Amino acid sequence: MTSTSALLVIDVQNDFCEGGALEVASGSEVIAPINEMMEASEIVVLSQDWHPNSHQSFAQNHENRVPYEVMTMPYGPQVLWPKHCVVETKGAEFHPNLKTGFAQMVVRKGFRTEIDSYSAFFENDKTTATGLDGYLKSRSVKRVTLAGLALDFCVFYSAMDAQALGYEVVVETEACRAIDLDGSLEAALIAMKNAGIRVK
Repeated sequence: MTSTSALLVIDVQNDFCEGGALEVASGSEVIAPINEMMEASEIVVLSQDWHPNSHQSFAQNHENRVPYEVMTMPYGPQVLWPKHCVVETKGAEFHPNLKTGFAQMVVRKGFRTEIDSYSAFFENDKTTATGLDGYLKSRSVKRVTLAGLALDFCVFYSAMDAQALGYEVVVETEACRAIDLDGSLEAALIAMKNAGIRVK
């Protein structure tokens, strides 16, 4: 990659890998290809889900609600998830085999109790910025490549926001794994291709 390109590694955390609280099937399989990509990239950013225990996206924080149910929040529909990636827990840590030393920046997201954040660029209200766009622009990045977990949620939303912000976007699907909730994987792939994102 040239210095105008960046690799965005999305949420390769224990809770999204095998045995985690919100396990993505075969999630740890993304680690080896991502480590190779990071070693070959000049600019690397990691995103990290970072939720307070009382986060409103957790099903158990709502009476009579169950995981994967959809609830209407002030910012729109929200999937209610099992409790995951809670601040200062092992589940929130990056997978131990991920070579995090290659990254220059970590973007934490979802730390506001009242709003979830799939994208590494914006929280789910689509207006509260994480600061990632400013960092990339300060480093003259024009093109971003995304990999990580999960392809149909956090990778997807990050890719769509990057495209909307004017970056050239590539998604390395072999270095991603999906949750595939009610057809969400196919819908995400179609939406990304329709948006002009290069899905490899």
